[in-house]
Amino acid sequence: MVTQITKGIKISVETSFEGTFFKNQHINFAFGYNITIENQSKDTVQLTARHWQIYDSLNDIEVVDGEGVIGKKPVLKPGDSHTYSSGCLLISPIGSMRGYYDMINFTTTRKFRVYIPTFKLYAPFALN
Repeated sequence: MVTQITKGIKISVETSFEGTFFKNQHINFAFGYNITIENQSKDTVQLTARHWQIYDSLNDIEVVDGEGVIGKKPVLKPGDSHTYSSGCLLISPIGSMRGYYDMINFTTTRKFRVYIPTFKLYAPFALN
């Protein structure tokens, strides 16, 4: 598990290798990840958007932007947490992801960024 705290918001990430399958005449490697967003600050905040950089050792960097996470824009009071699961496909058995969430502080009405630590994606058979 990797974790990072930005402005009182703790991000924890756990990853898993889900298997391989063929798509578009190529083998693909499926990875899952669980992310927990924990509000350790004194203010209520809301996640409004996400930004991902997905690194594949055999492909270009893929950038993904969108609103919320898994169709939600969670509001987190002090002490609250939100956990969700998602995944990605790579054409190689090794890669990584990193990014950030755009959030708003309800007390100050200011927008801010919470960074998601870089996490590795790898199929167990690809490592010695």
